[in-house]
Amino acid sequence: MEQFHHRGYVSTDPRILPAEGVGLDRPADVPEELDVLIVGTGPAGMIAAAQLSRFPAIRTRIVERMEHRLEIGRADGIQTRSVETFDAFDFAEEITAEAFKLTAMNFWGPDPEDPGRIVHNGWAPDDDRGISEYVQLIVNQTRVYDYFERYMRWSPSRSTPDYGYEFVAVEEHEGEELPLLVTLRRTAGPDAGRERRVRTKYLIGADGARSAVRRAIGRRLVGEPQNQAWGVLDLLAVTDFPDIRTKSAIANRHGSILVIPREGGHLFRLYVDMGEVPPGGSDRIRAMTAEDVIAVAKRILNPYSLKVKEVVWSTIYEVNHRVADGFDNGSERKPPNVFIVGDACHTHSAKAGQGMNVSMQDGFNLAWKIAYALSGLAAPELLRTYELERRVAAVNLIEFDKALSSRYAHAEEEGTEKELEEFYLRTIEFAAGHSTEYQESLITEGPEHQRLATGFPLGKRFKSARVMRRADAYDLHLGHTHEADGCFRVYVFADRDGLAADSPLRRWADWVLRSPESPANRYPLRDGTRDSAFDIKVVYQQALSEFAFDDAHPLFKPETGPYRLRDYSKVFAVLPEEDVFDLRGIDRDGAVVVVRPDQYVSAVLPLADPEALGRYFDRFMAG
Repeated sequence: MEQFHHRGYVSTDPRILPAEGVGLDRPADVPEELDVLIVGTGPAGMIAAAQLSRFPAIRTRIVERMEHRLEIGRADGIQTRSVETFDAFDFAEEITAEAFKLTAMNFWGPDPEDPGRIVHNGWAPDDDRGISEYVQLIVNQTRVYDYFERYMRWSPSRSTPDYGYEFVAVEEHEGEELPLLVTLRRTAGPDAGRERRVRTKYLIGADGARSAVRRAIGRRLVGEPQNQAWGVLDLLAVTDFPDIRTKSAIANRHGSILVIPREGGHLFRLYVDMGEVPPGGSDRIRAMTAEDVIAVAKRILNPYSLKVKEVVWSTIYEVNHRVADGFDNGSERKPPNVFIVGDACHTHSAKAGQGMNVSMQDGFNLAWKIAYALSGLAAPELLRTYELERRVAAVNLIEFDKALSSRYAHAEEEGTEKELEEFYLRTIEFAAGHSTEYQESLITEGPEHQRLATGFPLGKRFKSARVMRRADAYDLHLGHTHEADGCFRVYVFADRDGLAADSPLRRWADWVLRSPESPANRYPLRDGTRDSAFDIKVVYQQALSEFAFDDAHPLFKPETGPYRLRDYSKVFAVLPEEDVFDLRGIDRDGAVVVVRPDQYVSAVLPLADPEALGRYFDRFMAG
């Protein structure tokens, strides 16, 4: 967030945006009429609420059955795709500073001379392929929630979670302006047990694996248990195991362990294989204690010692791989208005570190689409793409987790000690959260023009690269200019002669700026200004010294703020030693790359055909 001080210098934090709309007189309690009601303050619910908080005309509330924020979370692994997402919500640098940075993984297997002992078999860097500019993090999930809640509180709508409410039921009354009648029940305070009804246009169930919202719309989780039990411990302990501060996979004939160092330099987590669960054996597993898990961990760590000083948190769980048979209540007759996200629609093991990460992408994917439908900027048909895109991602996750869990469960077997390491290296891009690839749809273009920017694959997340901002000679990542403000990003990569008066870039920019058919002129998102729905930036092929900021087309120098001041943030030069055109396979005749509000590439278009931009947006926008 770089555009502020529009009315002069203000000494408060510029990230605190002025209150607007519902933020001007926000009711202390959940009002009787809403646009969006979110149930559950898990990762999917919180990111959806944070995204919607940027739309002050939309009445959004997020409720939670607990009477206060979560204090100790179960999830801790933050994949690099999630850190890229945090950058859009303006807290990637802060959370990275406090987190453990995971940069490598060690592999320990049975000693060939004594399979009851472990020996070091090798290690692998976490990312030696340049998958992301960020590193994987380990941090308590409650800190992630804290940052999302701050973002909500500082947004124009001044949103905050409403604790002490649980979802009871939902009725739909088609044809009404607020068709969903939701019953909530107070779970805390002097009025605990009291029920109240709220009318809303949309309902999001982010209420976990036992989702009441999922049951209310007749959806169910489908899949099979893996009959494998794992104990999880967050420990403060003294040990002579040499890799306790590196992510480590350990196995011998006693079982297997996954070591996850935690933030702060001392705390670490152990995922301990507690063996197969026989039919009817769930009660025995649930009766196990942290001491039982520690005893197994000590046997697996042989010949190294483990002296536990404090068990900070512990649990025992059975692995289940399940995906909901539907992610919404839509039908052929009508678009959906009730959705489930996160654990409400997919469950799996924790060892891949995917749960919180995939759930956040569910919420990010859905929230901007709901905002567009509510604003009238897009037809409700856009909402069908949520299940279309995210259910495929969930199924792929389950298949990946089944394969990974099986390798962890059998890592101690003879001849399999290298399989886990090979699988880890082969699937590192998936584990980092970067293999999601949305197929051609209403909002994702076909491959006709992919050759113009081969390094920005359609349907995949926008992989950032460094450029030079021309106005102030600032070297930055282009993707880091993407805010979670609900805007589409249109990155225009100029042709060789882009500065010439008759260049394809000039003709493209003239059309976008002046044509009544231009999407920038047809589809205002908020205040009617061109930048309200589209953030249009240009990258010239020339270096900083070869052109001046004023040489750029007026489209890329818009006026902003109440005084209509010039915006200097949209014109870029290449870095000669790190040319984005070469790094991302961009055609030297130019290209236009369209990126959705949730950071996924949705179109690659020719610069020579400006009307192609209009045809793309006309497919799903309404104006």
